Amino acid sequence: MQSLEKLLDQVSGLVWGWPLLVLLFGTHVYLTVRLGFPQRHLWKAIKLSFSRTREGEGDVSHFAALMTALAATIGTGNIVGVATAVAAGGPGAVLWMWLTGVFGIATKYSEAVLAVKYRIVTPAGQMAGGPMYALERGMNAKWLGLIFAALTAVAAFGIGNMVQANSISSMVKETFSIAPWITGVLMTVFTAVVILGGIKSIASVCEKLVPFMAVFYVLGCLVLLAVGWKTLGAAISTILSSAFSGHAAVGGFLGAGVKEAIRYGIARGLFSNESGLGSAPIVAAAAQSKNPVRQALVSSTGTFWDTVVVCAMTGLVVVNSGHWQQGLNGAALTKAAFADIPSVGPVILTVGLLTFVFSTILGWEYYGEKAAEYLFGVKVVVPYRVLWVLAVMAGSTISLPAVWSFADIANGLMALPNLVSLLVLSGVTVAETRAHINEQ
Repeated sequence: MQSLEKLLDQVSGLVWGWPLLVLLFGTHVYLTVRLGFPQRHLWKAIKLSFSRTREGEGDVSHFAALMTALAATIGTGNIVGVATAVAAGGPGAVLWMWLTGVFGIATKYSEAVLAVKYRIVTPAGQMAGGPMYALERGMNAKWLGLIFAALTAVAAFGIGNMVQANSISSMVKETFSIAPWITGVLMTVFTAVVILGGIKSIASVCEKLVPFMAVFYVLGCLVLLAVGWKTLGAAISTILSSAFSGHAAVGGFLGAGVKEAIRYGIARGLFSNESGLGSAPIVAAAAQSKNPVRQALVSSTGTFWDTVVVCAMTGLVVVNSGHWQQGLNGAALTKAAFADIPSVGPVILTVGLLTFVFSTILGWEYYGEKAAEYLFGVKVVVPYRVLWVLAVMAGSTISLPAVWSFADIANGLMALPNLVSLLVLSGVTVAETRAHINEQ
Protein backbone atom coordinates (compact mmCIF):
# COMPACT_ATOMS: atom_id res chain seq x y z
CA MET A 1 0.00 0.00 0.00
CA GLN A 2 2.85 2.37 0.82
CA SER A 3 4.38 1.74 -2.59
CA LEU A 4 1.03 2.48 -4.25
CA GLU A 5 0.65 5.67 -2.25
CA LYS A 6 4.15 6.78 -3.23
CA LEU A 7 3.51 6.02 -6.91
CA LEU A 8 0.20 7.89 -6.96
CA ASP A 9 1.80 10.83 -5.17
CA GLN A 10 4.50 11.00 -7.84
CA VAL A 11 1.93 10.80 -10.65
CA SER A 12 -0.09 13.53 -8.96
CA GLY A 13 3.03 15.71 -8.87
CA LEU A 14 3.53 15.13 -12.61
CA VAL A 15 -0.11 15.89 -13.47
CA TRP A 16 -0.03 19.12 -11.46
CA GLY A 17 3.42 20.03 -12.78
CA TRP A 18 4.56 22.84 -15.06
CA PRO A 19 2.90 21.64 -18.32
CA LEU A 20 -0.63 21.76 -16.85
CA LEU A 21 0.03 25.02 -15.00
CA VAL A 22 1.37 26.69 -18.15
CA LEU A 23 -1.55 25.35 -20.21
CA LEU A 24 -4.14 26.55 -17.69
CA PHE A 25 -2.63 29.98 -17.10
CA GLY A 26 -1.91 30.34 -20.82
CA THR A 27 -5.56 29.59 -21.57
CA HIS A 28 -6.59 32.26 -19.03
CA VAL A 29 -4.44 34.86 -20.79
CA TYR A 30 -5.42 33.75 -24.32
CA LEU A 31 -9.16 33.90 -23.60
CA THR A 32 -8.76 37.23 -21.82
CA VAL A 33 -7.22 38.75 -24.96
CA ARG A 34 -9.45 36.89 -27.45
CA LEU A 35 -12.62 38.04 -25.69
CA GLY A 36 -11.47 41.62 -25.32
CA PHE A 37 -10.90 41.50 -21.55
CA PRO A 38 -14.29 40.36 -20.21
CA GLN A 39 -13.03 41.36 -16.76
CA ARG A 40 -14.09 44.93 -17.63
CA HIS A 41 -17.72 43.80 -17.27
CA LEU A 42 -17.17 42.62 -13.69
CA TRP A 43 -19.29 45.29 -12.00
CA LYS A 44 -22.16 44.61 -14.38
CA ALA A 45 -21.76 40.88 -13.69
CA ILE A 46 -21.84 41.37 -9.91
CA LYS A 47 -25.05 43.40 -10.11
CA LEU A 48 -26.61 40.80 -12.39
CA SER A 49 -25.60 37.93 -10.10
CA PHE A 50 -27.85 39.18 -7.30
CA SER A 51 -30.93 38.97 -9.51
CA ARG A 52 -33.26 36.17 -8.42
CA THR A 53 -36.03 36.78 -10.97
CA ARG A 54 -37.05 33.87 -13.17
CA GLU A 55 -35.98 34.35 -16.76
CA GLY A 56 -35.70 31.79 -19.53
CA GLU A 57 -35.40 28.04 -19.16
CA GLY A 58 -33.54 26.53 -16.24
CA ASP A 59 -33.86 24.87 -12.83
CA VAL A 60 -32.52 27.59 -10.49
CA SER A 61 -31.89 31.36 -10.50
CA HIS A 62 -28.63 33.11 -11.49
CA PHE A 63 -27.88 33.70 -7.84
CA ALA A 64 -28.59 30.11 -6.78
CA ALA A 65 -26.37 28.71 -9.55
CA LEU A 66 -23.55 31.07 -8.56
CA MET A 67 -23.87 30.21 -4.86
CA THR A 68 -23.79 26.48 -5.64
CA ALA A 69 -20.66 26.95 -7.75
CA LEU A 70 -19.06 29.04 -5.00
CA ALA A 71 -20.05 26.39 -2.46
CA ALA A 72 -17.93 23.89 -4.38
CA THR A 73 -14.95 26.19 -5.03
CA ILE A 74 -14.61 27.93 -1.67
CA GLY A 75 -13.13 25.18 0.49
CA THR A 76 -9.96 24.15 2.29
CA GLY A 77 -7.90 25.51 -0.62
CA ASN A 78 -8.90 29.04 0.36
CA ILE A 79 -7.51 28.60 3.86
CA VAL A 80 -5.01 25.74 4.14
CA GLY A 81 -4.07 25.80 0.44
CA VAL A 82 -3.02 29.46 0.61
CA ALA A 83 -0.83 28.78 3.62
CA THR A 84 0.78 25.86 1.77
CA ALA A 85 1.55 28.14 -1.19
CA VAL A 86 3.21 30.73 1.08
CA ALA A 87 5.22 28.08 2.94
CA ALA A 88 6.53 26.53 -0.30
CA GLY A 89 6.72 29.55 -2.62
CA GLY A 90 7.24 32.41 -0.22
CA PRO A 91 5.07 35.53 0.20
CA GLY A 92 5.27 36.24 -3.55
CA ALA A 93 3.01 33.24 -4.19
CA VAL A 94 0.09 35.34 -2.94
CA LEU A 95 0.44 37.79 -5.84
CA TRP A 96 0.66 35.00 -8.44
CA MET A 97 -2.39 33.36 -6.89
CA TRP A 98 -4.23 36.68 -7.15
CA LEU A 99 -3.21 37.15 -10.80
CA THR A 100 -4.45 33.64 -11.55
CA GLY A 101 -7.83 34.72 -10.25
CA VAL A 102 -7.88 37.94 -12.29
CA PHE A 103 -7.11 36.20 -15.58
CA GLY A 104 -9.16 33.13 -14.63
CA ILE A 105 -12.32 35.25 -14.79
CA ALA A 106 -12.16 35.00 -18.60
CA THR A 107 -11.90 31.21 -18.51
CA LYS A 108 -14.79 30.83 -16.06
CA TYR A 109 -16.84 33.12 -18.34
CA SER A 110 -16.02 31.01 -21.41
CA GLU A 111 -16.89 27.76 -19.65
CA ALA A 112 -20.35 29.06 -18.76
CA VAL A 113 -21.05 30.37 -22.28
CA LEU A 114 -20.45 26.90 -23.71
CA ALA A 115 -22.34 25.19 -20.87
CA VAL A 116 -25.54 27.15 -21.51
CA LYS A 117 -25.09 27.11 -25.28
CA TYR A 118 -24.90 23.30 -25.49
CA ARG A 119 -27.05 22.24 -22.53
CA ILE A 120 -29.95 19.81 -22.92
CA VAL A 121 -33.20 18.99 -21.15
CA THR A 122 -33.07 15.50 -19.63
CA PRO A 123 -35.98 13.00 -19.77
CA ALA A 124 -36.69 14.02 -16.16
CA GLY A 125 -37.27 17.59 -17.36
CA GLN A 126 -34.09 19.05 -15.80
CA MET A 127 -31.21 20.91 -17.41
CA ALA A 128 -27.88 19.17 -17.98
CA GLY A 129 -24.74 20.76 -19.36
CA GLY A 130 -21.03 21.24 -18.93
CA PRO A 131 -17.85 20.33 -20.80
CA MET A 132 -19.09 16.83 -21.70
CA TYR A 133 -22.01 18.32 -23.66
CA ALA A 134 -19.82 21.02 -25.23
CA LEU A 135 -17.39 18.32 -26.38
CA GLU A 136 -20.19 16.13 -27.72
CA ARG A 137 -22.49 18.72 -29.30
CA GLY A 138 -20.02 21.49 -30.11
CA MET A 139 -17.03 19.44 -31.27
CA ASN A 140 -18.67 16.12 -32.14
CA ALA A 141 -16.19 14.44 -29.79
CA LYS A 142 -18.35 12.40 -27.46
CA TRP A 143 -15.41 10.19 -26.56
CA LEU A 144 -13.73 13.19 -24.94
CA GLY A 145 -16.98 14.00 -23.17
CA LEU A 146 -17.08 10.47 -21.75
CA ILE A 147 -13.48 10.80 -20.51
CA PHE A 148 -14.24 14.12 -18.84
CA ALA A 149 -17.41 12.76 -17.21
CA ALA A 150 -15.62 9.64 -15.90
CA LEU A 151 -12.79 11.71 -14.40
CA THR A 152 -15.27 14.13 -12.82
CA ALA A 153 -17.42 11.38 -11.27
CA VAL A 154 -14.29 9.86 -9.70
CA ALA A 155 -12.54 13.10 -8.69
CA ALA A 156 -15.69 14.34 -6.94
CA PHE A 157 -15.37 11.66 -4.25
CA GLY A 158 -11.87 12.87 -3.44
CA ILE A 159 -11.62 16.64 -3.77
CA GLY A 160 -15.32 17.22 -3.07
CA ASN A 161 -16.13 14.61 -0.46
CA MET A 162 -13.71 12.42 1.50
CA VAL A 163 -10.85 14.94 1.67
CA GLN A 164 -13.26 17.61 2.87
CA ALA A 165 -14.99 15.33 5.41
CA ASN A 166 -11.65 14.20 6.81
CA SER A 167 -10.41 17.78 7.22
CA ILE A 168 -13.55 18.69 9.20
CA SER A 169 -13.43 15.67 11.52
CA SER A 170 -9.68 16.11 12.13
CA MET A 171 -10.05 19.80 12.95
CA VAL A 172 -13.04 19.23 15.26
CA LYS A 173 -11.11 16.47 17.07
CA GLU A 174 -8.07 18.70 17.52
CA THR A 175 -10.06 21.79 18.56
CA PHE A 176 -12.92 20.33 20.60
CA SER A 177 -11.72 16.74 21.33
CA ILE A 178 -14.81 15.28 19.64
CA ALA A 179 -14.37 11.78 18.17
CA PRO A 180 -14.29 11.70 14.32
CA TRP A 181 -17.16 9.20 14.14
CA ILE A 182 -19.47 11.64 15.93
CA THR A 183 -18.60 14.40 13.48
CA GLY A 184 -19.02 11.90 10.66
CA VAL A 185 -22.52 10.88 11.74
CA LEU A 186 -23.69 14.49 12.06
CA MET A 187 -22.20 15.50 8.73
CA THR A 188 -23.60 12.42 7.00
CA VAL A 189 -27.10 13.20 8.26
CA PHE A 190 -26.91 16.88 7.23
CA THR A 191 -25.54 15.94 3.81
CA ALA A 192 -28.26 13.34 3.22
CA VAL A 193 -31.04 15.75 4.16
CA VAL A 194 -29.80 18.29 1.62
CA ILE A 195 -28.63 16.30 -1.40
CA LEU A 196 -31.45 13.76 -1.55
CA GLY A 197 -33.67 16.67 -2.61
CA GLY A 198 -31.59 17.34 -5.74
CA ILE A 199 -30.29 20.60 -7.23
CA LYS A 200 -33.14 22.77 -5.93
CA SER A 201 -32.52 21.61 -2.37
CA ILE A 202 -28.74 22.02 -2.73
CA ALA A 203 -29.11 25.48 -4.28
CA SER A 204 -31.59 26.56 -1.59
CA VAL A 205 -29.11 25.72 1.20
CA CYS A 206 -26.15 27.25 -0.68
CA GLU A 207 -28.06 30.50 -1.24
CA LYS A 208 -28.19 30.97 2.52
CA LEU A 209 -24.92 29.35 3.62
CA VAL A 210 -22.41 30.74 1.11
CA PRO A 211 -23.06 34.49 1.57
CA PHE A 212 -22.94 34.06 5.36
CA MET A 213 -19.71 32.05 5.39
CA ALA A 214 -17.93 34.31 2.89
CA VAL A 215 -18.89 37.57 4.59
CA PHE A 216 -18.12 36.16 8.05
CA TYR A 217 -14.68 34.95 6.95
CA VAL A 218 -13.69 38.10 5.06
CA LEU A 219 -14.81 40.36 7.92
CA GLY A 220 -12.87 38.13 10.33
CA CYS A 221 -9.74 38.49 8.21
CA LEU A 222 -10.20 42.27 8.09
CA VAL A 223 -10.35 42.31 11.91
CA LEU A 224 -7.08 40.37 12.09
CA LEU A 225 -5.46 42.74 9.57
CA ALA A 226 -6.76 45.78 11.47
CA VAL A 227 -5.17 44.50 14.67
CA GLY A 228 -1.88 43.96 12.84
CA TRP A 229 -2.07 47.18 10.80
CA LYS A 230 1.41 48.35 11.83
CA THR A 231 3.10 45.60 9.80
CA LEU A 232 0.51 45.39 6.98
CA GLY A 233 2.34 47.83 4.70
CA ALA A 234 5.58 45.87 5.04
CA ALA A 235 3.71 42.59 4.39
CA ILE A 236 2.20 43.92 1.14
CA SER A 237 5.62 45.22 0.08
CA THR A 238 7.15 41.80 0.80
CA ILE A 239 4.47 40.07 -1.30
CA LEU A 240 5.05 42.38 -4.27
CA SER A 241 8.85 42.29 -4.16
CA SER A 242 9.28 38.55 -3.59
CA ALA A 243 6.85 37.72 -6.42
CA PHE A 244 9.52 38.87 -8.90
CA SER A 245 12.75 38.46 -6.99
CA GLY A 246 12.15 35.49 -4.70
CA HIS A 247 12.66 35.52 -0.96
CA ALA A 248 15.80 34.68 0.96
CA ALA A 249 15.79 32.38 3.98
CA VAL A 250 14.45 33.97 7.15
CA GLY A 251 14.27 32.18 10.51
CA GLY A 252 12.91 28.69 9.91
CA PHE A 253 11.87 29.58 6.32
CA LEU A 254 14.10 27.82 3.79
CA GLY A 255 13.75 30.54 1.16
CA ALA A 256 12.08 30.45 -2.24
CA GLY A 257 12.96 31.72 -5.69
CA VAL A 258 10.75 33.37 -8.28
CA LYS A 259 10.14 29.96 -9.89
CA GLU A 260 8.69 28.56 -6.66
CA ALA A 261 6.57 31.68 -6.08
CA ILE A 262 5.07 31.40 -9.57
CA ARG A 263 4.57 27.64 -9.45
CA TYR A 264 2.90 27.40 -6.04
CA GLY A 265 0.93 30.61 -6.45
CA ILE A 266 -0.57 29.56 -9.79
CA ALA A 267 -1.09 25.93 -8.73
CA ARG A 268 -2.95 26.82 -5.52
CA GLY A 269 -4.90 29.56 -7.26
CA LEU A 270 -6.08 27.16 -9.95
CA PHE A 271 -6.83 24.45 -7.39
CA SER A 272 -8.92 26.92 -5.40
CA ASN A 273 -10.97 28.71 -8.07
CA GLU A 274 -11.19 25.72 -10.47
CA SER A 275 -11.18 27.99 -13.55
CA GLY A 276 -10.37 25.68 -16.45
CA LEU A 277 -11.09 22.43 -14.62
CA GLY A 278 -14.62 22.30 -16.04
CA SER A 279 -16.54 21.78 -12.79
CA ALA A 280 -18.40 25.09 -12.34
CA PRO A 281 -20.07 25.13 -15.80
CA ILE A 282 -21.98 21.97 -14.82
CA VAL A 283 -24.12 23.98 -12.41
CA ALA A 284 -24.08 27.10 -14.63
CA ALA A 285 -26.03 25.02 -17.17
CA ALA A 286 -28.88 24.65 -14.64
CA ALA A 287 -29.41 28.41 -14.35
CA GLN A 288 -32.45 30.23 -15.72
CA SER A 289 -30.99 32.47 -18.41
CA LYS A 290 -32.24 34.19 -21.57
CA ASN A 291 -28.89 33.68 -23.30
CA PRO A 292 -25.47 32.11 -22.59
CA VAL A 293 -23.70 35.43 -22.02
CA ARG A 294 -26.02 36.50 -19.22
CA GLN A 295 -25.22 33.45 -17.10
CA ALA A 296 -21.56 33.52 -18.12
CA LEU A 297 -21.17 37.01 -16.65
CA VAL A 298 -22.66 35.77 -13.38
CA SER A 299 -20.45 32.66 -13.33
CA SER A 300 -17.30 34.71 -13.94
CA THR A 301 -17.79 36.51 -10.62
CA GLY A 302 -17.21 33.19 -8.85
CA THR A 303 -13.47 33.33 -9.59
CA PHE A 304 -13.36 36.95 -8.45
CA TRP A 305 -14.92 36.17 -5.06
CA ASP A 306 -12.99 32.93 -4.57
CA THR A 307 -9.44 34.02 -5.40
CA VAL A 308 -9.26 37.79 -5.86
CA VAL A 309 -11.10 38.34 -2.55
CA VAL A 310 -11.14 35.28 -0.22
CA CYS A 311 -7.71 33.81 -1.07
CA ALA A 312 -6.17 37.29 -1.00
CA MET A 313 -7.55 37.84 2.50
CA THR A 314 -6.04 34.58 3.75
CA GLY A 315 -2.73 35.37 2.05
CA LEU A 316 -2.50 38.79 3.69
CA VAL A 317 -3.32 37.37 7.13
CA VAL A 318 -0.72 34.59 6.78
CA VAL A 319 2.08 36.82 5.49
CA ASN A 320 1.30 39.65 7.92
CA SER A 321 1.43 37.23 10.86
CA GLY A 322 5.09 36.44 10.19
CA HIS A 323 4.64 32.79 11.21
CA TRP A 324 5.62 31.60 7.72
CA GLN A 325 9.22 32.47 8.69
CA GLN A 326 9.18 29.81 11.41
CA GLY A 327 9.08 26.79 9.10
CA LEU A 328 5.36 26.10 9.63
CA ASN A 329 3.29 24.70 6.77
CA GLY A 330 -0.33 24.08 5.75
CA ALA A 331 -2.88 23.80 8.55
CA ALA A 332 -0.25 24.49 11.24
CA LEU A 333 0.71 27.79 9.59
CA THR A 334 -2.92 28.84 9.16
CA LYS A 335 -3.74 27.97 12.77
CA ALA A 336 -0.76 29.96 14.06
CA ALA A 337 -1.65 33.00 11.93
CA PHE A 338 -5.27 33.07 13.13
CA ALA A 339 -4.29 32.40 16.76
CA ASP A 340 -2.59 35.81 17.02
CA ILE A 341 -5.88 37.12 18.44
CA PRO A 342 -6.87 34.70 21.25
CA SER A 343 -10.44 33.39 21.09
CA VAL A 344 -11.47 35.53 18.08
CA GLY A 345 -8.93 34.17 15.59
CA PRO A 346 -9.54 30.45 16.25
CA VAL A 347 -13.32 31.00 16.06
CA ILE A 348 -13.00 32.70 12.67
CA LEU A 349 -10.83 29.84 11.41
CA THR A 350 -13.04 27.09 12.82
CA VAL A 351 -16.33 28.50 11.55
CA GLY A 352 -14.68 29.32 8.21
CA LEU A 353 -13.40 25.78 7.71
CA LEU A 354 -16.61 24.11 8.88
CA THR A 355 -18.83 26.09 6.53
CA PHE A 356 -16.39 26.11 3.61
CA VAL A 357 -15.92 22.35 3.74
CA PHE A 358 -19.58 21.41 4.20
CA SER A 359 -20.63 23.65 1.30
CA THR A 360 -17.96 22.05 -0.89
CA ILE A 361 -19.43 18.61 -0.17
CA LEU A 362 -22.84 19.84 -1.34
CA GLY A 363 -21.63 21.58 -4.50
CA TRP A 364 -19.37 18.77 -5.68
CA GLU A 365 -22.12 16.20 -5.23
CA TYR A 366 -24.06 17.90 -8.00
CA TYR A 367 -21.00 17.92 -10.27
CA GLY A 368 -20.34 14.23 -9.72
CA GLU A 369 -24.01 13.31 -10.05
CA LYS A 370 -24.36 15.09 -13.41
CA ALA A 371 -21.17 13.46 -14.69
CA ALA A 372 -22.47 10.01 -13.66
CA GLU A 373 -25.83 10.80 -15.26
CA TYR A 374 -24.06 11.61 -18.53
CA LEU A 375 -22.35 8.22 -18.43
CA PHE A 376 -25.20 5.97 -17.26
CA GLY A 377 -28.46 7.93 -17.51
CA VAL A 378 -30.90 9.15 -14.84
CA LYS A 379 -31.15 5.70 -13.23
CA VAL A 380 -27.76 6.26 -11.60
CA VAL A 381 -28.73 9.48 -9.78
CA VAL A 382 -30.26 7.99 -6.61
CA PRO A 383 -27.55 5.31 -6.14
CA TYR A 384 -24.88 8.00 -6.65
CA ARG A 385 -26.44 10.17 -3.94
CA VAL A 386 -26.57 7.24 -1.52
CA LEU A 387 -22.94 6.34 -2.25
CA TRP A 388 -22.00 9.99 -1.75
CA VAL A 389 -23.59 10.07 1.71
CA LEU A 390 -21.76 6.87 2.72
CA ALA A 391 -18.46 8.31 1.47
CA VAL A 392 -18.88 11.31 3.79
CA MET A 393 -18.95 8.93 6.76
CA ALA A 394 -15.98 6.94 5.46
CA GLY A 395 -13.92 10.07 4.82
CA SER A 396 -14.63 11.37 8.32
CA THR A 397 -13.30 8.31 10.10
CA ILE A 398 -10.44 6.87 8.01
CA SER A 399 -7.39 8.29 6.31
CA LEU A 400 -6.97 7.19 2.68
CA PRO A 401 -3.91 8.90 1.15
CA ALA A 402 -4.03 6.67 -1.93
CA VAL A 403 -7.64 7.60 -2.64
CA TRP A 404 -6.85 11.28 -2.22
CA SER A 405 -3.84 11.15 -4.55
CA PHE A 406 -5.89 9.30 -7.17
CA ALA A 407 -8.62 11.93 -6.88
CA ASP A 408 -6.02 14.70 -7.31
CA ILE A 409 -4.82 13.00 -10.50
CA ALA A 410 -8.37 12.68 -11.86
CA ASN A 411 -9.08 16.28 -10.86
CA GLY A 412 -6.07 17.56 -12.77
CA LEU A 413 -6.77 15.42 -15.83
CA MET A 414 -10.35 16.80 -15.95
CA ALA A 415 -8.85 20.05 -17.16
CA LEU A 416 -7.38 18.60 -20.37
CA PRO A 417 -10.58 17.78 -22.32
CA ASN A 418 -12.21 20.91 -20.92
CA LEU A 419 -9.35 23.13 -22.13
CA VAL A 420 -9.58 21.49 -25.54
CA SER A 421 -13.24 22.53 -25.80
CA LEU A 422 -12.50 26.06 -24.55
CA LEU A 423 -9.75 26.63 -27.11
CA VAL A 424 -11.38 24.90 -30.08
CA LEU A 425 -14.76 26.53 -29.45
CA SER A 426 -13.39 29.96 -28.50
CA GLY A 427 -14.81 31.29 -31.79
CA VAL A 428 -18.30 30.27 -30.62
CA THR A 429 -17.71 32.07 -27.31
CA VAL A 430 -16.62 35.22 -29.16
CA ALA A 431 -19.68 35.09 -31.46
CA GLU A 432 -22.09 34.63 -28.52
CA THR A 433 -20.42 37.49 -26.67
CA ARG A 434 -20.71 39.88 -29.61
CA ALA A 435 -24.35 38.91 -30.13
CA HIS A 436 -25.50 39.34 -26.51
CA ILE A 437 -23.06 41.40 -24.44
CA ASN A 438 -24.96 44.66 -24.98
CA GLU A 439 -28.30 43.11 -24.01
CA GLN A 440 -27.44 42.70 -20.35
